[in-house]
Amino acid sequence: MKKLTAGVLVLVLSSSLAIANAQQTKKDTVRTQDIEGVVVTALGIKRDKKSLGYSSQTLDAEKVNSVPTTNFINNLSGKVAGMEIKNNGNFGGSSNIVLRGAKSITGDNQALIVLDGVPIISGNLNSGDASKGRDGFDFGNATADIDPNNIESINVLKGAAATALYGSMAANGAVIITTKKGKRSKSLGLSINSTVSVGSMDKSTFPEYQKLYGGGYNGADSFISADVNGDGIPDTVAPTGDDASYGPAYDPNLLVYQWNAFVPGNPNFGKATPWVAAKNDPSKFFQKSLSFVNSFNLNGGDELNTYNLTFTNNNETGILPNSKLNKNMLSGNFSRKFADNFTVRTFLTFNDQTTVGRNSVGYNDNILTGFRQWWPLNVDILELRDEYFRTNKNYTWNMNAPLDGDLSAAFWNNPYWDRYQNYSSDDKTRLITGAELSYDVTKKFNILGRATVDYTSSKQELRKAVGSHAEEFGLAQADETSGYWVYDDMIIRQTYDLIGRYTWNVSDKFNALFVAGGQFMDQHQRSTENSTTGGLIIPGLYTVGNSRAYYPSIENNIRGQKSGIYAQASFDYDKYLFLEGTIRNDTSTALPKSNRNYTYFSLGSSFVFSELFKSSWLNFGKVRLSYAEVGNDMAFGRPGFFSSRGTVSGLPMADISNTYVNFDALKPERQKSWEVGLETSMFKRRLTLDVSLYKTNTKDLLFSVPQSPSTSYSFSLINAGETQNKGVEVALGIVPIKSSDFQWDINVNWSKNKNTVVALNQGRNNLQLASFQETTLNATVGEAYGTFRGTGFVYDANGNKVVDDDGHYLVATDRVLGNIQADWIGGVYNTFRYKNFSLGFLIDVKKGGSVYSLDQSYGGLTGIYAYSAGLNDLGNPVRNPLTNGSNSGGIILPGVKQDGTPNDVRIDASYAGGAYGTDAGLPQEAFIYDASYVKLREAKISYTLPSDLLKNTFIKGMTLSLLGQNLWIIHKNLPDADPEAGTSSGNIQGFQSGVMPSTRIYSFNVKLDF
Repeated sequence: MKKLTAGVLVLVLSSSLAIANAQQTKKDTVRTQDIEGVVVTALGIKRDKKSLGYSSQTLDAEKVNSVPTTNFINNLSGKVAGMEIKNNGNFGGSSNIVLRGAKSITGDNQALIVLDGVPIISGNLNSGDASKGRDGFDFGNATADIDPNNIESINVLKGAAATALYGSMAANGAVIITTKKGKRSKSLGLSINSTVSVGSMDKSTFPEYQKLYGGGYNGADSFISADVNGDGIPDTVAPTGDDASYGPAYDPNLLVYQWNAFVPGNPNFGKATPWVAAKNDPSKFFQKSLSFVNSFNLNGGDELNTYNLTFTNNNETGILPNSKLNKNMLSGNFSRKFADNFTVRTFLTFNDQTTVGRNSVGYNDNILTGFRQWWPLNVDILELRDEYFRTNKNYTWNMNAPLDGDLSAAFWNNPYWDRYQNYSSDDKTRLITGAELSYDVTKKFNILGRATVDYTSSKQELRKAVGSHAEEFGLAQADETSGYWVYDDMIIRQTYDLIGRYTWNVSDKFNALFVAGGQFMDQHQRSTENSTTGGLIIPGLYTVGNSRAYYPSIENNIRGQKSGIYAQASFDYDKYLFLEGTIRNDTSTALPKSNRNYTYFSLGSSFVFSELFKSSWLNFGKVRLSYAEVGNDMAFGRPGFFSSRGTVSGLPMADISNTYVNFDALKPERQKSWEVGLETSMFKRRLTLDVSLYKTNTKDLLFSVPQSPSTSYSFSLINAGETQNKGVEVALGIVPIKSSDFQWDINVNWSKNKNTVVALNQGRNNLQLASFQETTLNATVGEAYGTFRGTGFVYDANGNKVVDDDGHYLVATDRVLGNIQADWIGGVYNTFRYKNFSLGFLIDVKKGGSVYSLDQSYGGLTGIYAYSAGLNDLGNPVRNPLTNGSNSGGIILPGVKQDGTPNDVRIDASYAGGAYGTDAGLPQEAFIYDASYVKLREAKISYTLPSDLLKNTFIKGMTLSLLGQNLWIIHKNLPDADPEAGTSSGNIQGFQSGVMPSTRIYSFNVKLDF
C-alpha cells in the first residue's frame, strides 16, 4: 500500500503512528510500515492501516484521474471491492454510489462524500419524477463539483465500524477524498495537464432497425388513398399520423406521398417518392462529442508556509445536437505555521458550471423514446434536420392531417425542433471553503478547531416553444403547446468541529490514544419553482410573466441542525495487537424531540500475526474483527404538512399532504453490522490479499405504507421493517513479472452481496417503490430489495412456457419477475510498465440483476426492431398474412400446450400488436432482461520522456498518453442498449425508457511539470 504524502491533513494520529514518531519499537519494522502504510479515515484521521479493525481500500490519483470525466466517481467503477457505481449515460448526468448494498427502503442509500475531512452535500439535483424513473431531466449530482485533477488519493470506508465517527451521515459508508497539498520546495512548482477527447455513439447500445417495412400500424393496409395532385386518380399517401413501422413492405417502384410532400418549399413538395427505407435512420442523429480539459496547478512552500492552487476548465459538447457543458473549477489551500505548536490552514473549492441541452429522460417528451419505441423507418432523420434549419419551424414527419392542410404534430415534434427550441439549461455555482487551527497544548495533547461552509446556488430552466406538440408541462401538469419552467435552489451547510487528542505511553509495549470531539451542522435550503400556465403570450420570451394564466409557485424553506459528540479510545500492545472503541451521540431536528437524541458505538480489533510468526515468504499478515451500531434519520424538513402555494384572488393555496405522519412517534433507523477480515502480503509483496466477510441488519426503517382512504390519507409514515445485507469482498494484487525494466501488475476486486428484505410492517409482504408503465418496482419480503412485479409466463412442471388454444402465452398476474441487485460485481486492472512506457486497462464486470425495457416492449409492438421483420420457421416473412399456402407468415411461440404437447399453433404477425409487445398478449416478464455485462471500461498507454532529453530545458517532466473510455461492451444480454443506462441516480433503478446510448471516448493527454 502506497504511503500518502506528508502534505495530507493530520487531524488525529492513531496511537501506533503517534507513538512511533516518538519512540520506535523494534517490532514496528520499516517493512511492515511500507507494506501497510498510512491512510486517511473518518474525520480526516490519519491512521496506520495495520491498526484498523475494518476494511478500507485506497486509490491514488492515477486511478482516480485515469480518464477524463465530468464526475470523478465514475472512474471508481470496478476498482473498489463492494462499491457499485452506475453511470446512467445521461449527458452530465448523475451516478449511483452504493457500498455493500441498499440498507434503507425509501431513504438515502448513497455513500457519504468527505472532502478533506468535511462531509459535503452530494445528493442528486433531479426532479422528483426523474428520480422515480418517470419523465424529466437528469441534472447530475454534487460529486461532479469535485475536480479530479486536484485529488491526491481516495480511501473508501465500507462498513459502519469504519464510519462510526461520522454518525448517521455515513450509515451507507464513506468515500474519503484527500486533495493535493502544498509541499516545501526551493522553487515554484507548476504543472499543466491538458486532454482533448472525441466520442461517438456505441452502436451496440442503439436499436438495430429492420429495413423491410415502413410506417404504419396495419401492415399492407396502412396506406391512405387520396387524390393529392388533383388529376382525379387516387394517390398513395403514407400514414403520417402512425408512429410505427408496421406498414407496407418497401417497394422502390411504388411512389408514395410522404411527409415532405406536404411542406411548402421542401425539395419534395407535391412529389411522390419511392417507398424505400430511409438512407439515414435515427442513429445519424447523433454527432461526435468533443471535450477539452485543461488544468493548471501551482504548488510550493517553505519552512513556514505551503500552498496549492489548481484551476481546471472542462468544455465539452455531447453526442446530441445542441448539448454543451462548460465548467470552471478552482481549488486551493494555504497553511502557515505561526509557531512550532500552532498551524492554520484555509481551503476552498469553487465550481461554476453551465449546461445546455441535457437529454430528457423517461417516457413523455423524450426524443429517444421516439427513436427506440415509435418511429417510421421510411423517414430520413437528416431530411428533418435540413427542414428545420431551412424554416426554423416545427415541420415534422408526424402530421395530424396533411391532406386537410393541418401540418401540426400529432404526437412527435421534429427532433431538431426539440433540441434547438425546447431545450433545457442549468447554471450552478458552488463554494466549499473553511479554515482550521491546530494547537499542540503539550507534545501529547492537541486541539483542532475547524469551520466550513458548503454553499450551492443553482437554476434550472425548461422551454417549450410556441408551435410544439401538447405535452404535460409546468406546475399544473396540463397539456401545453408552449411554456417556460424555472427552478431556483439555494442550499448552505455550515459545519463546526472541535477535536482533541491525547497520546499516552503506558509502557514500552502498551500505548493508547484518546480522541474526543464535537460537531455542529446547520443546513438551510430555500427553493422556488415557477412556470407559465396556458402557454406563452409572446413567442420566444421565456419568463414566468409571459404566461397566459397564473398558477401559484411552490416555495420551500427548510432548515435543520444536527449536533454530535463523540469519543474514541485506541490501544495497542507491542505493535501487533490493536483494540479500538468509539461512541457517538447525535441530536437531529429531523426527528421529534422525544427521539431526536440517539447514541451508537463501534468496537474493532486487529492482530498482526506476521509480527509473531516470522516466515521468509510472509511479508505481512493481519486478521481483523469489528462490530458497530449506527443510527440514520430522515432528511431535514418536517413531513406530512401543508406546502404553501401563495394566493389566488386573495385566497390562500396549499398542497395538502396525502401522507399521515404521527411525527412524535418517529425514531431513527438502527443499523447493526459486524465484519471480519484477513489481510496478507507474500513472496516479497508479489501477492497481496484482502478478504472481508460482513453482515448488516437495518431495523426501524422509515417508509410510507398505503392505508385506507377512509382515513382521508393515502399513506402513513412509520418506523417498521428490516433489511439485511451480507457478503464477501476480495481485493487481490499480483505481480507475475518484475524486473529492472519490466513489471506486470494485476489488481482484482470482487464482491458478492446478498440483500434481503426481512420484514415490512403488520404482516405486509410487499411495498411498491415506483410504478412504471408496464411493471412496478417493490420491496418484497423474502426477496432482494428492488423486485420487479407484474405479469409473467405460466410454466409447466418441466419449466416450459405454456400457451393457450390460440397459440398465445398464458399469463399469470402479480409475479416477482426479477430484481435490480447484482449477484456479484468485480473488476480486473492490468498494468504493464516497460522502462518509460506504461499500458493499463480495466475490465469491469457485473453478474446478475434485472432490467425492464419498455423500449423493447413498445419497439416490438411498433415493429422497428430487426427481430420483428425476419423469417419464420417456414422461411417466409413473419409479416406475411396467415394462410394455408407455402407463403404463410406468422410465428409459433416456443412452448407447450396445456396438455404438454409442443406448441404448433401459428399466430398472426402481420399487424402491430399481433405477435410482439405486451399488447400482443406477451407478459411483462418477456421484457425483463439479465443486466449482466463485461466491459472494457478504460485503457491507457503512456510514455514519459527521459529526464536526459529535458535536462537543458525548463521542463522538468513530460508524459504523453492515449486514453480510451467505454471502449467495448464485451458481453451483455440486453439488446440494443447499455444495461447501466437509466433515468437518474437513487433507489429507483433498472427501468429503461428512451435511454441514451453509450459514448465511446478516445483521448489524448499531455502532462507537463516545470
